[in-house]
Amino acid sequence: MDGIFGGSSWLWIILVGLVVGVLARLLKPGRDRMGLILTTLLGIGGAVLAGWFGRTMGWYGAGEKVGFLASLVGAIVILLIVGMLRRR
Repeated sequence: MDGIFGGSSWLWIILVGLVVGVLARLLKPGRDRMGLILTTLLGIGGAVLAGWFGRTMGWYGAGEKVGFLASLVGAIVILLIVGMLRRR
């Protein structure tokens, strides 16, 4: 996870993951019942998903500012997938 969110410190990863998770939950319509820890994990998971996918497709490199927006989109995608699985 070196370089995720522009840093390798676990504290930095957790803080930015929390911010991304909270923003994703605010931007996605509907109610999602999760606490602080799951929201942070959502943000970190969105960053990992978007970072891997964006770099694989060649859209951006490590440490670029667009990575934050991609992390937000990745977290929203994860929320949508979890929402579809919960309905079944």
